Amino acid sequence: MKFDTPATDNPIDRLKVVGKPTNRIDGPLKTSGTAPYAYERHDVVPNQAYGYVVGSAIAKGRIASMDLGAAKAAPGVLAVVTAADAGKLGKGNFNTAHLLGGPDIEHYHQAIAVVVAESFEQARAAAALVRVQYDRAKGNFDLAKSMDGAVKPPPAFGTEADTRFGDFDAAFASAPVKLDARYTTPDHSHAMMEPHASIASWDGDRLTLWTSNQMIAWSVGDMAKTLGIPKENVRLVSPYIGGGFGGKLFIRSDALLAALGAKAAGRPVKIALPRPLMTNNTTHRPATIQRIRLGATTDGKLTAIGHESWSGDLKGGSPETAVAQTRLLYAAPNRMTAMRLATLDLPEGNAMRAPGEAPGLMALEIAIDEMAEKLGLDPVAFRVLNDTQVDPEKPERRFSQRRLNECLELGAEKFGWKSRKAEPGATRDGRWLVGMGVAAAFRNNLNEKSAARVRLDRNGTVTVETDMTDIGTGSYTIIAQTAAEMLGVPLERVEVRLGDSTFPVSAGSGGQWGANSSTAGVYAACAKLRMEVAEKLGLDPAAAVFENGKVRAGGKGVALAKAAADGDLVAEDMMEYGDLAQKYQQSTFGAHFCEVGVDAMTGEIRVRRMLAVCAAGRILNPKAARSQVIGAMTMGAGAALMEELAVDKRFGFFVNHDLAGYEVPVHADIPHQEVIFLDEVDPTTSPMKAKGVGELGICGVAAAVANAVYHATGVRVRNYPVTLDKLIDKLPDLA
Repeated sequence: MKFDTPATDNPIDRLKVVGKPTNRIDGPLKTSGTAPYAYERHDVVPNQAYGYVVGSAIAKGRIASMDLGAAKAAPGVLAVVTAADAGKLGKGNFNTAHLLGGPDIEHYHQAIAVVVAESFEQARAAAALVRVQYDRAKGNFDLAKSMDGAVKPPPAFGTEADTRFGDFDAAFASAPVKLDARYTTPDHSHAMMEPHASIASWDGDRLTLWTSNQMIAWSVGDMAKTLGIPKENVRLVSPYIGGGFGGKLFIRSDALLAALGAKAAGRPVKIALPRPLMTNNTTHRPATIQRIRLGATTDGKLTAIGHESWSGDLKGGSPETAVAQTRLLYAAPNRMTAMRLATLDLPEGNAMRAPGEAPGLMALEIAIDEMAEKLGLDPVAFRVLNDTQVDPEKPERRFSQRRLNECLELGAEKFGWKSRKAEPGATRDGRWLVGMGVAAAFRNNLNEKSAARVRLDRNGTVTVETDMTDIGTGSYTIIAQTAAEMLGVPLERVEVRLGDSTFPVSAGSGGQWGANSSTAGVYAACAKLRMEVAEKLGLDPAAAVFENGKVRAGGKGVALAKAAADGDLVAEDMMEYGDLAQKYQQSTFGAHFCEVGVDAMTGEIRVRRMLAVCAAGRILNPKAARSQVIGAMTMGAGAALMEELAVDKRFGFFVNHDLAGYEVPVHADIPHQEVIFLDEVDPTTSPMKAKGVGELGICGVAAAVANAVYHATGVRVRNYPVTLDKLIDKLPDLA
């Protein structure tokens, strides 16, 4: 099914199931521990052995020698695999060839061997016996010192490195009011609860992987290319995922080395990466250095916007696209954005929740507040004044929906913004300095083709199959809601099966495209099944109404199950979008508000309350969507106040590579959060009229927190995280 016009006579619009706050149907399985994660799948294949990954002890150089004798002779050891044993590995679409290093080393904790043994303890003990001698080379680990050598990268994720519109240089030079400031964001870890883990089993030349992965079809293709085998010989199964945030978009060393270890040992092998290897061996959000220049008239109209960003990655990597939102968020006739990429010998930088916009807004939305202060304007009013309804760099293209101003104004009303004193440091609660902050939220909406298969059996049960994944976002539930709405059956009559590469290919979980795209694929398959059911029952498909387990048309009503009396009815279809992305600029918008308290004696920062107002199309399941936004807000607060991978710039590794040293927020850090969704549908996005929301929820949060800290203290911190050491010697005297 191809979608390129707004749907009419749409069964989804009945909203009897879709759009209702619905408990997650996988919730009881998760809370009872009966939804197994990858490493816990003891029953999928017998005789499982255990693998333990050996990571490089240097960040740059070569392996001079590797003594495996003691490891191979250790109790219980079945096999030891190194790059020399594995042979030449192919390079998948996502740089999979470097998942097993040697003799050249590209980054610290790059996998250089896997030890396979009868038990986990035996594998771990034997791995400690691997003796490696290295020739260490000088590496480049400092982004700030690499700025001069950074280069213009090729397009990343469809985003050009540089854009210009109008004459930025002249407009900025002549602007009556200017801001020119530099901001930094540090490296971040995904820090998901479930580690990267896989079980691999070979049946002849066919490989099955039970793993934790967000994008099934991508990873099947990459695994096949890496191992040099046909795609049809790889099956990947990932029904439950304990968090991903982008860190599980691609196959990682656990999957590849489980496959290589299983081949070498002649046994199924399971591997889970220990937390330190997750941090240094897999991907992370790379650090950025950003320069923002704004020019405005004295009455507050922006005339010039310039945003430059520097980030680093391994050779051949991609930039953090931190300027992406600046190209679309505010009006100004003269514009310039630029990205530069430095080659760093740190672990791979790649996607983490809202790549580009999340760190980009951490800088841009502080700059907007700083400019508002220079102009003597309220920060909310300044943002509203500079709104645009068209793509500022392509004025002929309008946004399909853009309700940013409504988010800002409704949020200000609900948050009590009018009680905010404009002067920083003016509000106190005992020894606490109290401040409010605001930031705009922006994240593009992407449509990805997505397919599903729907089966109706003689009992009236509907089964949906698609390789879509659920990373804790509620995919099972919204897919079930879609099928229930389309076929007129209760939710409990729908069974959803996800995360298996033998199912039709879906959008997968990434880029906040999963919900809208995967349900649209289910919509297409259900629409096809509706036609088959109506024809089987002798009813007019165009007039058929599916409701309460029955099908009605022309005064005749028949039980839905009767259509499958002679055998299951099965329909499979895909939703595709043609040139829809060229016709409309599809984006999601929001506003984040935050109140903080800062202890005037110690500099301790406490978040007191937060509010998010989101405009993201139809919300398919408000309960799950609210949970997603609350989680995103919490991650944003962590990015603002505590999260930072500390780089050892001598030896090139992340020092705080566990959950003891890498701090993330806990419940006590965020006492009160509220989420408001605007009542919105966007008929241009898909028949579901929905958009993504899970990544919108983090965009702008960190800046709202940082702006609140400034309002509380009068101390402007431009280098994240905003920690007390950056405040304490500048705080106002309580007296």
